[in-house]
Amino acid sequence: MAIEPLAQPDMLSDHIYLFHEGNLHHSYRMLGAHPETRDHRQGFRFTVWAPNAVEVGLALDRNGWQGEKEPLYKIPESGFWSRFFPGIEEGTLYKFRILTENGTEILKADPYAFEAEVRPQTASITSSLEGYKWNDGAWRRKQRSMYNKPLHIYEMHLGTWKRKDDGSLYSYREMADLLVPYLLEMKYTHVEMMPLSEHPYDLSWGYQNTGFYAPTSRYGQPKDLMYLVDTLHQAGIGVLLDWVPAHFAKDEHGLRLFDGTPLFEYADPMLAEKPGWGTLSFDYSKPEVRSFLISNALYWMEMYHFDGLRVDAVTSMLRLDFEKEPGQYRTNDEGGLENKEAVSFLQQLNTTVFEYYPYALMMAEESSAWPMVTMPVDKGGLGFNYKWNMGWMNDTLDYMESDFHERASKHHLLTFPVVYSFSENYVLPLSHDEVVHGKKSLLNKMPGSYEQKFAGMRAFLGYFMTFPGKKLLFMGGEFGQFIEWKDEDQLDWFLLDYDSHRSLHKFERELSELYVREKALWELDHSFDGYEWITPDDQGQSVISYVRKGKKPADTLLVLINFQPVKRERYRIGVMRPGMYTEILNSDHSDYGGSGIVNDMLIPTEKIPFHGHANSLEVDLPPLSIVILKKNTRRKTEPIAEGSASVKSKKKTEKITEKKENSKSKPKRGTKA
Repeated sequence: MAIEPLAQPDMLSDHIYLFHEGNLHHSYRMLGAHPETRDHRQGFRFTVWAPNAVEVGLALDRNGWQGEKEPLYKIPESGFWSRFFPGIEEGTLYKFRILTENGTEILKADPYAFEAEVRPQTASITSSLEGYKWNDGAWRRKQRSMYNKPLHIYEMHLGTWKRKDDGSLYSYREMADLLVPYLLEMKYTHVEMMPLSEHPYDLSWGYQNTGFYAPTSRYGQPKDLMYLVDTLHQAGIGVLLDWVPAHFAKDEHGLRLFDGTPLFEYADPMLAEKPGWGTLSFDYSKPEVRSFLISNALYWMEMYHFDGLRVDAVTSMLRLDFEKEPGQYRTNDEGGLENKEAVSFLQQLNTTVFEYYPYALMMAEESSAWPMVTMPVDKGGLGFNYKWNMGWMNDTLDYMESDFHERASKHHLLTFPVVYSFSENYVLPLSHDEVVHGKKSLLNKMPGSYEQKFAGMRAFLGYFMTFPGKKLLFMGGEFGQFIEWKDEDQLDWFLLDYDSHRSLHKFERELSELYVREKALWELDHSFDGYEWITPDDQGQSVISYVRKGKKPADTLLVLINFQPVKRERYRIGVMRPGMYTEILNSDHSDYGGSGIVNDMLIPTEKIPFHGHANSLEVDLPPLSIVILKKNTRRKTEPIAEGSASVKSKKKTEKITEKKENSKSKPKRGTKA
């Protein structure tokens, strides 16, 4: 192929300036490989940032990967190399051949490639993202803030959710046909996909990337991923992506020493190395790295219509000593352990994302007590709108794994999280990290007999869904995956052939339905106005009860949870609003695999002062159960859902109601239907 002169600038001067200022927010429109037509000839323009390279060439499968035969032109005083190559078609394999300052030749994948080969191959692939016809306009137009809306996220790993009979992976398009009906059936509002950026090692789960702009080819091509997101949106399901700006893989074809020098990573090994993970940290002090990463965040939202990002490993970015021994890190210029450059980057990231997408979800996986993670940047915060509540998760799982005789001494693990639950905008994460590496599955964390594990799991899920904060559940938890996540095989869907797992699955579905419907569980999620203790101090019986409130008093729910395998009869709680109460959920119902101890009647309050209130009521608490009550606002009870197990006795209850009203006598508790 003859070398063509550079007929026109491949990057405008203002693009170059903004890139070097850290403010080229859509750098993927200029860098990488882009189809063009010049002088009536079709081809691709290739542009790469390699400021310390002596030469850069295009290495192709068709030229034997001899990149010196196809040189790129250096744009003076910019650090960029660029050239238009006529005749190159979509689907062409390529890398950049880079001659370093010390005379070494290296082959690198394109940092901005839109597509890459399936592992173990490592070449980039020319690809056009234009031409997909989106049909999710209605979904995108209705986007609003999620603070006072239900947010129930199903976290999943595409490669191990389900597989074909021969063990092969479903494609993005095939997954749409399986996933959408399932999420609709289970009433999840959003799905969060573990990282989809190209990665060489399956067991990194996508958290050690090499192709930040290339959706992994394990499941198909870029437009196939667009189809999956589009289909989910058309079904009314939001789509989130795990995003990894904290580090990258050291593989030779990746970003490490990209032009022969530490270009994307810190030059100082004490700052660059993440020894526990065998990866390298990005150098957040470089404006060009900021342009690369912030553009990448926007890229997934613009080109693939993701509704937001869960930002991985934020603590590792903020702390210079994260998982490092003395001598492996250095302090900042003030002697502190904060990475000030990372703080500034995260603030710039969130500010920029919300400028373009005001209703995006930006969630921080931040495991320390770093303050103001979800505070706006102009008030000194990091600017996320949600943070994973790792404290709640650790305390709660510690409690739930405890033997029953230990729970009284650990009661504070249930009460203390409430103290800080409104200090940030929280998501409660029951994520993949809690069901791998010997930690056991959620179900198998529960103590006791086989039946008690399921009862405890139902009570735990009920606690999870009624505690303040948005919700995230990792795949398999909804039906009781019994062994921990197998990251090389699909979930054990055959368990749904067994009554216990099938009943748990039904409970999770109806619990999710109740969550979405009951405003008290999400309308005031981030304010003490939405929560009130009833009994925080009954550690002797391992019972807690509390009130969840919406904006209207009629939406108020009473939640009682018994964490012991002992029935608590006629358990009394004080209530603010006198009247008749209905049990709208009981995890011990036989339809859920429980023993069938339910309160299948209207429950009247009595003028007996209790818990600081003039009125109180009594309710039976089954062993290891959650019971949710709601005050009747009509003459007849309102079911939680048509056909739900909690309203099997609806007709009998209504007959009792009518009989009580007709008798015009004071209702007495205890009249069974």
